[in-house]
Amino acid sequence: MVHQHGDEHHIPDEHKNEQKPGAWLPADHRVQHEWLSRQVDHVDKHGAQPLIPVLQEFKDFIERNSRIYMFFTQMWDEIPHKPKYSKDPTGKRQIRDYVHMLDVLNHILTKGPEWTDAAAGVGMVGVPIVGIFDYVMGTPSGHSAFLDPDVNKMLKKVLNEWGKFLKSPESAYVLGDHTEGWFGESANKDIMQVANAPLQTSHKFEDMFVCDPAKKYHGYTSWDDFFTRQVREDARPVASPDDDSVVANCCESKVYNVARDAQLRAKFFIKSQPYSVLDMLAHDPLATQFAGATIYQAFLSALSYHRWHAPVSGKIVRAFVEDGTYFSEPLFEGIGDPSVHDINTKGISVAQGYLTALATRAVIFIEADNKDIGLMAFVGVGMDEVSTCEITVKEGQHVRKGDQMGMFHFGGSSHCLLFRKEVKVDGFPEVGGNANVPVRSKVAVVHSS
Repeated sequence: MVHQHGDEHHIPDEHKNEQKPGAWLPADHRVQHEWLSRQVDHVDKHGAQPLIPVLQEFKDFIERNSRIYMFFTQMWDEIPHKPKYSKDPTGKRQIRDYVHMLDVLNHILTKGPEWTDAAAGVGMVGVPIVGIFDYVMGTPSGHSAFLDPDVNKMLKKVLNEWGKFLKSPESAYVLGDHTEGWFGESANKDIMQVANAPLQTSHKFEDMFVCDPAKKYHGYTSWDDFFTRQVREDARPVASPDDDSVVANCCESKVYNVARDAQLRAKFFIKSQPYSVLDMLAHDPLATQFAGATIYQAFLSALSYHRWHAPVSGKIVRAFVEDGTYFSEPLFEGIGDPSVHDINTKGISVAQGYLTALATRAVIFIEADNKDIGLMAFVGVGMDEVSTCEITVKEGQHVRKGDQMGMFHFGGSSHCLLFRKEVKVDGFPEVGGNANVPVRSKVAVVHSS
């Protein structure tokens, strides 16, 4: 799975319908491979360096557990032996084995996510770790490894260590106005194209987001500070603030799916990815009230605004983060499925239903003031990388529609709203629209019983 943005004319014709600013994943793996090959070249040129402590722990974890050693040895061998996988555009295999993987991670974890490849007219939206695991996630051993709870505990340690760096002042250098910086001309253009598209506005960055353009890096103190930037109130007004029948959009996001009559337990891991409510809601006792639920799901790109806002006015009943997987792909995306002979290059973008049941996620139950809604649920789904879901509301707190509830830290993300079966809700945005639905705008309407 790979991550970039850019103008469509830089991408081959067969991929143009998939490549647009605001998509989390690019259609063309070559851009990611060109980026990754530069990291590999750096490591190979300078030789292996002493591993930082968390990666030395990762190495020991692989080598001291026979099951894990088998997974991490075989996954690299299981990548198909044909040019599409075995060679990158420069003619070199990129990651060769788990030792090489650790050496490249050692280099990456001390860097911020750059807006790269400006000369090519595209920017890779710095989610580099998933680039390392790109193909192995779709192998049989990779599928097993990235579902393994012990592997995910280890990955969480690694990602948290990188998360600490992304919150440090040292990470802010990627926010410069140079060609690879996030305030450079190329990156700023794409960020604002995504931000302005929902309401067809022409705001500058400082008009849309809370910042101080007179200060260095617009006042942002770290990469994470920039990634979790706040939107200005007047740029995203709350939909019908005095009308409790109007549900507000929790996240600035592109509609992925609307489903009715979701089962409490379903085979979320098959290609149709039916929602499995018990798994989505982490088997919380309140989950059984959502048998037959209506579910709305939408996707946040790396360029989007990443804070969550309350869909309705009401009381926070339950709020918790459920740890889960970080790099798991379903079998139907890779060669782990006997009927599949290629790894799906669309990656996580077609696995969003699957990830609602497995990925690290925030679950918030809200008892709406509107009795026609009653109990509803929000699920924030972290994808890849740091995937940190931070809840900023507390159980028992009353929120107003549009109030902040939390945020995603660095990583891909998706979110769901769940309405109980008896709730008469409609008016959802059309699935497949090109632009994000603005945060805090109308996302649905609830009718009286």
